Amino acid sequence: MPQVNLKSIDLIVMALYVVVLIAWGLYHSKRQNAEDYFLGGRGMAWWLVGLSMFSTVVSSSSLVGWSGDCYSTGISVFNYGISAAIIPIIFVLIFFLPFYLRSKIYTLPEFLEGRFDVRSRYYLCTIALISYTFIDSAVTLYAGSLMIHMIFPEVDLRLLIWGLAIVAASYTLVGGLSAVMFADVLQAAILFIGSIVLTYISFDKAGGWSAVMHAMPAGHTSLIRPINDPSVPWPALIITLPLLGFYYWGTSQAMVQRTLSAKNINHGRWGNLFAAALNFVIFFVMVIPGLSGRVLFPNLDKPDQIYPKMVFEILPPGLTGLVVTGFLAALTAALASTLNSGATIFTMDIARKMKPNLTSKQQVVVGNIAGLVIICIAALWAPQIQKFDSVVKYFQELLSFIVPPVVAVFVLGLFWKRASGTGAFAGLMSGLGMAVLLALDRKIFHATPIWNMHFLYVAPVIFIVSSVIIVLVSLKTTPPSETKVANYVWKRSAFAEESAEIAALPWYQNYRILSVLLLIVTGIFVYIWR
Repeated sequence: MPQVNLKSIDLIVMALYVVVLIAWGLYHSKRQNAEDYFLGGRGMAWWLVGLSMFSTVVSSSSLVGWSGDCYSTGISVFNYGISAAIIPIIFVLIFFLPFYLRSKIYTLPEFLEGRFDVRSRYYLCTIALISYTFIDSAVTLYAGSLMIHMIFPEVDLRLLIWGLAIVAASYTLVGGLSAVMFADVLQAAILFIGSIVLTYISFDKAGGWSAVMHAMPAGHTSLIRPINDPSVPWPALIITLPLLGFYYWGTSQAMVQRTLSAKNINHGRWGNLFAAALNFVIFFVMVIPGLSGRVLFPNLDKPDQIYPKMVFEILPPGLTGLVVTGFLAALTAALASTLNSGATIFTMDIARKMKPNLTSKQQVVVGNIAGLVIICIAALWAPQIQKFDSVVKYFQELLSFIVPPVVAVFVLGLFWKRASGTGAFAGLMSGLGMAVLLALDRKIFHATPIWNMHFLYVAPVIFIVSSVIIVLVSLKTTPPSETKVANYVWKRSAFAEESAEIAALPWYQNYRILSVLLLIVTGIFVYIWR
């Protein structure tokens, strides 16, 4: 890995950011009780919800991955920002969000127990805690330490990992979700500014917009790709990405927790739509720099090298520090998000179940300890990723296979009142078994026709099989009582009641009108970049 020599001004900018971030986060901390600590007192405004969701999406690995994928395969990677973001968000707003907010839950596993039983709750919280600790937090720490190691090669990698862990934990564990979300606002601003600077300078040095577009190979600037495309084939835009996106935006604790913190349902809706609209910012200042990078640095062996290469080789002193600070902002935002969500799940879904008499302040203390344990385990595991990188990739693929059964449980649970707790648990466990077998088959055995199928085509198969199992087992077992499912199953009358509630709102506050406008803008965008 090459050494990078930054100027004093760059290091000052980076150090100043760390100090301001910690102070800003601690200033906005809330820890008087469990609701304050884990959900910010349920008083967050829409713009804060949206910016925090945006900062959670844009991790350090995303910055590197988006530009790298764009460099190698073109802009089709942004389909994840359309079919796997905008469409699922609107679906969640219409059908799921009212149930989440009105039930006053803290976690998504808690919602599953209310609809089904405790088995589904423990399954989801176990998967989430493993993922947050060994994948999300550990990979973020490792990826961030690698880039900083380029600046300080004489510093041991493990020391850098612990340094990053301390920065994120310093305000997250002390201040709770409120500190995390207000810090996200600062980090979003740094991300915007740094990404705009990098995009402008990279396109300027590459000869301008027209020169870059003309230099791209066929299909590189097209969102809609052939059915056999190795990156994102077009059928996946319809059958797979919405499914994966619903999991991320509708059942992921890290994302939904921001919505649960909203002061009311309208602020939750507006915040989600704001986050969805910000996806277009991701395209213009975080994805397409990969195109200018292809002109500036052709024939890179590893496409993921393009982001650090542009940052350290084309930016002048001062601006390099600013963009690196943006990278650090993405890293700490993602790390703080997973850390806070993991602490919330452990406290509410495990500790409070084991000791129901925990006071509100005791729950905050448990959350502090849980977060500390998570970040310490992640920091200890992170250096091992360089030895077992392939194992981590396999586990990430395994998790992507586990997503469809979780989506099936949530969807059938909301729209089919006959779905039972046993049926849901059978669907989750069978999905887990399928995920393990398919992952092993794709990597080792190659015994089934699915082993060489594009992974985006595998997820719908698992979703269908899991759904069928849930239905069959539910029909063979005792149905849940009407009183148990009454507050967890969607009814057409709910849509009519909601229509009456929002009828008095001006058009610019009516989330349905705003959703339609967002879909129209999205359609125009897709047509232009088709």
